[in-house]
Amino acid sequence: MTTIALATGSGSDHHDELTMMVREFATKRIRPVTEDLDATERFPSEIYEHMGQLGLFGITIPETDGGSGGTVTDYVSVMEELSYGYASVADQCGLVELVGSLLATFGSEQQKATYLPGLLAGTTRCSYALTEPGAGSDLGGLKTTARKDGNDWILNGEKIFIHNAPVADFAMVLAVTDPDKGKRGGMSMFLVEADLPGVQRAYHEKKMGQKASPVGGFIFSDVRLPADALLGAEGAGFSAVLQVLEKGRLGIGALANGISRAALDTAREHAQSRTQFGQPIGQFQAVAFTLADMATDYEAARLLLRRGAELLDRGEPAGMACSMAKLFASEASIRTTSRAVQILGGSGYIRGVEAERLYRDARITTIYEGTSEVQRLIISRSLLR
Repeated sequence: MTTIALATGSGSDHHDELTMMVREFATKRIRPVTEDLDATERFPSEIYEHMGQLGLFGITIPETDGGSGGTVTDYVSVMEELSYGYASVADQCGLVELVGSLLATFGSEQQKATYLPGLLAGTTRCSYALTEPGAGSDLGGLKTTARKDGNDWILNGEKIFIHNAPVADFAMVLAVTDPDKGKRGGMSMFLVEADLPGVQRAYHEKKMGQKASPVGGFIFSDVRLPADALLGAEGAGFSAVLQVLEKGRLGIGALANGISRAALDTAREHAQSRTQFGQPIGQFQAVAFTLADMATDYEAARLLLRRGAELLDRGEPAGMACSMAKLFASEASIRTTSRAVQILGGSGYIRGVEAERLYRDARITTIYEGTSEVQRLIISRSLLR
C-alpha cells in the first residue's frame, strides 16, 4: 500500500483506485482485529498511525495544510470502506476530518502548524467537545463559558459524551463568550490542551457498540487559556461548527452504510452455507426476500450519500440532501443489522459473531452527528420554507 495523493488524481479512475486501496487496508489490517478490539475496547493507535501514513486522515483538507486535497465524494467512500472493516475506526477518521477541517479553515498559521501535522499523521488525538448535560441537539443551550481575563480566557463548564475524551491530547471546545448575543455571535471555539490545570477527564463510558472508539467527558474548572487558544473569530463558533456539520452527517451516513454492507455480506454468506430441510436457507423465499430488502436499503443509501457529496463538492446548497442521506442510511443500518441477526438465528445473538456486533455498532448512528429527529426537522423545514 502507498500513500494516496488525491489532488493529483483524475476522475472516476482515481476515485475507484482510492476505494480499492482503502478496501484492501480494511480487509488486511482492520477486520482481522475487529472482534478483539470490540472485546477489549482498546484504542488501536497502531492502526491510526498506519492510516496517517497512507493519507487517510484529512481527506478533504487542502494539500497546502498537509491534507489529501480530496473531495467529499472521496471522503464518503473512505468512511464506508473503513466502517466495513470496523465502525470505530471510521469514527476516528470522521472525527479527525471535522476537527482538521475547522483548523484548516479557521486556524491561524501557528495553530495549523501546531496541531495539523500530528493530527493528520494519526499521532495526535483530538476531541470535538460540543455536547453538555443540557445541550445536545440544541447547541443554543450551552452553559460552558469562556470569559476574558486580560489577554487570557477563563474556561468553565462540562462536556459529556465526547468522542476520544479519555485519550485526547487536545479538544476543540465550543463555549459561550457573550451570553447577550445568543448562539449566533455569542459562541466561540477554543483549542484546549487536555493536560492544562483545571481540565479533568470524566465519565469514561461503557458503550453498547463501537467499543474501540472511547467516549467520556471533560470538566473545566477555571482553565486559563492563552489568547491564541481562540480558534477563528470571537463569536463565530456556532456558525463555524455548522459549516462542517453537513460533511459530518454524510460521514456518519457512510459509516452506517458500511455497517449495512457488512451485515448484508455476513447474512448472505450464512444463507448460502446454512442448510435446513435439505437445502440452503437462502433458497427459501422468506430469507431471499429479506436479503433483497437489505440490498435495496444499502443501494438507496449509497445513492443518497453520493448525491449529498456531489452537491457539497459543487458548492451548492446541500443541507436537506445531507440530512436525507444521514437519516436514511442510519435507519437503514438498524434495519439491515436486525435482519442479519434474524437470518443467522440463534448464532446471530452470540457475542463474537459479526452480526451481533454490527447490530450493536449500528444503533448509535441514528443519534450522533444529529439525531434522526433533528434530520427530519431540517428536511421538513426545507420543504416548508
